Amino acid sequence: MLSLNELQQLQQRQQQHHNQHPPPPPVNDGKTPHVVIVGAGLAGLLLAILLDQASISWEIYERSKEIRPLGGIMALNAGIFPALEQLGIYEELLRVSLPSQQFNIYSGGMNKIATLKTKGEKEIVGYDRMVFSRPELYNLLIARVAPEKIHYNKKVTSIEQNQDGAMIRCSDGTIYYGNILVGADGAYSGRLPSSDALELSKGYICMVGTTEPLNPAHYPGLDGEVSSAYQVIGKKSKYSWSAFSVPGNRICWNVVSQLATLEEATEEKFRNSEWGPQTTEPMIAEVKNFLTPFGGTMGELISATPTDKISRVFLEDKLFETWHAGRIVLIGDACHKLLPSSGQGAVTAMQDAVALANCLYELKSLSPVHIQEALQIYKDERFSQVQEQYEASKVNAKLIYGQTFLERCARHLIFNYMPMSVQAKASSKGMAYRPQASFLPLVADRGTCQVIPQKPSKRYLHEQQLEKTSAAAAAII
Repeated sequence: MLSLNELQQLQQRQQQHHNQHPPPPPVNDGKTPHVVIVGAGLAGLLLAILLDQASISWEIYERSKEIRPLGGIMALNAGIFPALEQLGIYEELLRVSLPSQQFNIYSGGMNKIATLKTKGEKEIVGYDRMVFSRPELYNLLIARVAPEKIHYNKKVTSIEQNQDGAMIRCSDGTIYYGNILVGADGAYSGRLPSSDALELSKGYICMVGTTEPLNPAHYPGLDGEVSSAYQVIGKKSKYSWSAFSVPGNRICWNVVSQLATLEEATEEKFRNSEWGPQTTEPMIAEVKNFLTPFGGTMGELISATPTDKISRVFLEDKLFETWHAGRIVLIGDACHKLLPSSGQGAVTAMQDAVALANCLYELKSLSPVHIQEALQIYKDERFSQVQEQYEASKVNAKLIYGQTFLERCARHLIFNYMPMSVQAKASSKGMAYRPQASFLPLVADRGTCQVIPQKPSKRYLHEQQLEKTSAAAAAII
């Protein structure tokens, strides 16, 4: 058996050979594509897992030297759980998550402003919302992906396509080919028309992290079976901050600062690739004395978080018009960026992966006409759903972060006087859409709400019938 050092040296030699001798354009049956995925984020990884299940070949090219997921909170809901059930990921996710059934909003002085209760939501949609530390989901996904099919330190510098395929060129001079190219590497990753290239009027800076295990005696509610979830809105301040308990007696936290001007937003977008403590220290100095409903200060939570696990990232919201062109298609942040106020960013990105995998499975041929037809079906299915969540995230941002008089009044009335059943029904809006992989056995609907029916796959039904026929014939022989 090879030692760890020998294994690493072997992988390095294999990668060097791969760089010097890139593979030629793939040879296939004229119907099943070879997919080049740019970006190893949640959407890219889930798409790769789904393509494996559909017997579609793929390779991922990631610009970073390694996957480094943000250490803050993540939430998933019924909109993606059926697809994760199909893949056997849902049950594993439950073991590293806590249900979120109540969201408490405080002022900076620790006066409770409002409470959003979603306890009755499970009866309606069939699932609890689950919260967890973001790296937990990455670990579950990356464990299902063949490591030799993810190529790191591959910054794409140019993209070309023609009638026969698509090609990427990386900064190290290597070239890779595919029949279809999927951009899963974030916004502004491709060539955009003028309408999609327009800058936003403002954005947000978000600093996130997850603490090491803490003493529950010092943080009431830390060891509960349901997540203790708090949002704090600073009075006359550009800052808001939140804290969620997750398994292992840990707290996921974030601090959000809204930028006031276009110049600030442009500068921060440019610096978005700057990770590490050197970019977080000024922000930490400003927020260290902020109080938290768990007790203590943000500074104490930050001190309990390894410095290399603290990340600072630029946030913005935008819904792009361009989702595909020729053999190139976008998923996740590459075609839509949602504010984290509704907790739908990861859900929508993963839904993209499911919908696109279904369309690629149903491809009639690799001709430009059939590929464009399939990619348009993908956009037609997803655009209206994302648009609904995009608008909801802006409304939720005003309720959760807003500090104007009208926003404070709306927050107080909606969260404190709206009946719990109405709150649960409103919060579950949009979860009727639950795409599943059409090439895998479907998971039965849960809950009392009407679920949008899954479009059956004629190809899958035909292949299942052939398998039954073959099995019956073999039994007779």
